[in-house]
Amino acid sequence: MMLARNRMPRLLAGLAVALLVASGCTQDGFLGNADGLRVDTVGKVAFDRPLAIPPLTPSRHDNQGRRVFDLTAQPGQRQFLAGRTTPTWGINGDYLGPTLRARRGEQVQINLHNHLDETTTMHWHGMHLPASADGGPHQTIAPGQTWSPSWRINQPAATLWYHPHPHGHSERHITRGLAGMFILDDDQEAALALPRRYGVDDIPVIVQDRRFGDDGRFVEGEHRATGLLGDTLLVNGTVGPYLQVTTQRLRLRLLNASTARIYNFGLADDHRFALIASDGGLLPAPYQTDRIQLSPGERAEIVVAMRPGEQVVLRSFPPALGTFRALTSVVGGGDTFDVLQLRAASSLAHSPTLPARLGEVPRLDPAAAVATRGFRLADLQINGKQMGMDRIDEVVGTDTSEVWEVTNQHVLPHNFHVHGVQFQLLDVDGAAPPPQLAGWKDTVYLPPGVPIRIITRFADYADPGHPYMFHCHLIFHEDQGMMGQFVVADSGQQPSAPGGYNHGGHH
Repeated sequence: MMLARNRMPRLLAGLAVALLVASGCTQDGFLGNADGLRVDTVGKVAFDRPLAIPPLTPSRHDNQGRRVFDLTAQPGQRQFLAGRTTPTWGINGDYLGPTLRARRGEQVQINLHNHLDETTTMHWHGMHLPASADGGPHQTIAPGQTWSPSWRINQPAATLWYHPHPHGHSERHITRGLAGMFILDDDQEAALALPRRYGVDDIPVIVQDRRFGDDGRFVEGEHRATGLLGDTLLVNGTVGPYLQVTTQRLRLRLLNASTARIYNFGLADDHRFALIASDGGLLPAPYQTDRIQLSPGERAEIVVAMRPGEQVVLRSFPPALGTFRALTSVVGGGDTFDVLQLRAASSLAHSPTLPARLGEVPRLDPAAAVATRGFRLADLQINGKQMGMDRIDEVVGTDTSEVWEVTNQHVLPHNFHVHGVQFQLLDVDGAAPPPQLAGWKDTVYLPPGVPIRIITRFADYADPGHPYMFHCHLIFHEDQGMMGQFVVADSGQQPSAPGGYNHGGHH
């Protein structure tokens, strides 16, 4: 019903967009011109640099038994391209950050020192934790200050990540290099015959697109309809990377850490691989496929089988965005990238066969949901509103489940990320979700006009004074106000105005 109801306004809007694109006009200054926008790097990447592997962050245990990590956000510089130096931001280094790793049941504390000249934040994307530790736009860290959130890891093994979330400035902070991976372990995953030697057969693959100016700087602020779209890929901060493979099977932890680009990952020779995990952890069973599409913020773990002496390229094929043809090139839907070359040694160490079953994903029952809420994304708004830092949009009850009906009513691509929880998809346009969406998720792509129902449980962490966010994770859209706030409250609690937001310190 919803799709049919929205088809006519979508069609009219799409025709308007097509006319604008064809004439080279812009809408609000960011549609751009479709002519000559397609990027195709197939056969043009030298693959002459070894893939950088982010180091595992050292940690220590304090006198309370907490695992403590020390991180510093700092300025730096790097030569991504020969002969050109790029000013960067990084965490414990010049670009990106180290990989954090913790185990289910551990209490962690992270001391984040801000050595930048701007206020920032750090959000633990995909993590189940108190809202006061979430690192959203309210938990700001001024220059010279340290923020030290602490929480207990209480969720399954998964590939998560961390990145800044300052209101209105997230895209710029992420573009300059503030991001990293956060891996969670548990006993269930550890008992499975999976590749798990970090940096050997278990590899982080953080994919970002960038544009470079003639002076070597990252291009910032030149937006198309969905935000910044680059013509050069960085993988773990490496341009043109190759990975020397020494085992028969290789686990790649794919993270789309781009701010706007959507990737459709596959192998150049189209041979199949096993998808074993999505955002929130293991799938019930390996899913054999030849493509996995990830919008900004999404993750996937895949296992690739290799033969001795083989060379295979991980590629991003044109993604299926569900947009109008006239808009496709403008939003990167026609682009193809060679991402990473996998070079198998002449002799490979044995890897065990993948298990037929991976993990249990207990299904949440929509019949037990206490509420159903609708979220309509259109015109850089959610439910007709732009983000208000002092406005709570939704109040949910502690220890309750809810169904959220989310629809992209716009012609542009959007996605939807919910802080503090993982969710399950109930249906996509009324049909059961495909196998790649059968596990736990915290971010999901929203094709235009296609309603998606998700279900989640707000188990704990009642705090009516500290909100979580829900938003489009195409970061330009988020920065423009396509975001809202919700609090988790016990019965009888009333939300209070969010505190702790420093309106200064941004440039």
